[in-house]
Amino acid sequence: MPAPDDRPKTRRRPAPRPLGSRPPRVALRRARTAAPQEHVPAGLRTAAGYAWRLGLLGLAGYLLVGVLGQLQVPVIALFLALVITSVLRPLVDLLARGLPRPLAVLLAFVCAVAVVGGVLTMVGTNVADEWNGLGNELRGGLGRIDHWLTGAPFHLRAGTVTDLRTKVGAFIAAHRSALLTTALSGASRAVELVTGLALAVFCSVFFLHSGDRMWSWAEHQLPAAARPVWSRAGRTAWRNFAGYTRGVLIVAATNAVLVGIALALLRVPLVLPLMVLEFVAALVPLIGSPIALAVAALVALAARGPVVALLVLALIVVIGQIEGHLLQPLVLGWSVRIHPVAIALSVIGGAVLAGVLGAVVAVPVVSVAWAVFSELRDHRSRGAP
Repeated sequence: MPAPDDRPKTRRRPAPRPLGSRPPRVALRRARTAAPQEHVPAGLRTAAGYAWRLGLLGLAGYLLVGVLGQLQVPVIALFLALVITSVLRPLVDLLARGLPRPLAVLLAFVCAVAVVGGVLTMVGTNVADEWNGLGNELRGGLGRIDHWLTGAPFHLRAGTVTDLRTKVGAFIAAHRSALLTTALSGASRAVELVTGLALAVFCSVFFLHSGDRMWSWAEHQLPAAARPVWSRAGRTAWRNFAGYTRGVLIVAATNAVLVGIALALLRVPLVLPLMVLEFVAALVPLIGSPIALAVAALVALAARGPVVALLVLALIVVIGQIEGHLLQPLVLGWSVRIHPVAIALSVIGGAVLAGVLGAVVAVPVVSVAWAVFSELRDHRSRGAP
C-alpha cells in the first residue's frame, strides 16, 4: 500500500505583472429581465392590421371617385369610346380583311350612324303619326281610370284623376320660372353631352384603327418585370369588357323585341318608343327593364284600361325569367356573370355615387375587376410549385 504524500502543498503564485499595470476587472453580467407580455390578443392585432390597410384603400378609392367626379365629361367619353370600340371592332376586323384599315373604320362608322339614325327616324315618325289619336285615347283613358277608381275596392271620390291633372297644370303655371331655369340647366348638360359624344367618337376612331399599337406602346413604358402581369391584366380586362358589352346589347335588343311583340298584340300605342325605352333601360341590370315596363303599363292603363295594364305588368315577371335563365347564360356565358347580389349592390352603389350613369357603369366595372383578379390569382396558383 503506497504511503500518503506528506509533502506540504504550496499555493501557485500568479504570474508577475508588468510594473504599473492594474489587475484585470471582472465584468459582472446582470441577468436580463423578461420582456413584459402584451395583453393584446393576436386576433385583435391581426384585425387592427387589416383595418388600417383597408382604411387606406377606402380613402384612396374615395379620393379616386372624387377626382373622377370632377372629370365627369372625359371619363364618360372614354367609357363610351370603349363601348363603341367593343361593338364595332368585329365589323372593322371583318372589313379590314379586304379593305385598308382606315377605310374599314370609316365604313363601320357610316353603318352605325345609319342604323341609329334610322331607328330614331322611325320613332319620331311613329310618335308624330299617333300623336293626335293618342291624345284622344289618353283623355278617354283618364275618364275610364277615374270611373274605375270610384268602384271597389278603392271607392275614391269621382273626379280624382281629373283634379290631379288640374293640379299638375296649376303647379306648372305657378312654377314656370323655376321650370325654365331647370330647362336652361338641362340645355347646358345637353351641350356637355354633345361634347362628350364627339370626344368619344374621336377616341374610338383611334382605338379601332391602332388600339393594339397604343397598348403595346403603353406596355413598353412599364418596367420589364411588370410587363407580363400588366399584359395579362389588360387583355383579360378588355376581353371581359368587350364580351359583357356585346352580350348586354344583345340581351337588351332581345328584350325590346319581345316587349314590342307583346305590346303590338295587346294593341298598346307608341310601340316603337316603348321598345327603344326598353332597350335603353335594359342596359341597367335588374332594375332597368321593370322601370321601362312600368312606363308601358301606365300607357296601357290610360289607353287600353286596367286589364291590359295588368297584362303588361305580368310581362315584367316573364321578361325577367327569360333574361335571367335563358338569355344571360346563353349570350353572356358563365365567364362574365357575377352573382345577382353583387349586381344589385353594384347598381345601387353606382347610383348613389354618380346617379344614372353610375348605375350603368357599375356592373361592367365590377365584372372587369373581378375577371382581372381571378386571372392573376389563377396564374399565380398555376405558377406555384
